Amino acid sequence: MTEGLEMISRRRMFSFLGAAAAISVVGLPILTPLDAEAATKGMVRRQERRYRRATRRYTRRTNRYNRRKAARGM
Repeated sequence: MTEGLEMISRRRMFSFLGAAAAISVVGLPILTPLDAEAATKGMVRRQERRYRRATRRYTRRTNRYNRRKAARGM
């Protein structure tokens, strides 16, 4: 019955325990539930400004492209 069992050296045991500890430390932040983003009034306003600015930029670039395309006669 003991033929299948293998003796584990201290070095192998410590390396295994070290790896398990590293995985548990790294894995804890990954496995914790994600909290909702703290939305303060300032954060909401900032996000709205960013969205409006990106929308204006997209519109401006698209219109510029279309004007140039029309000027070339395409």
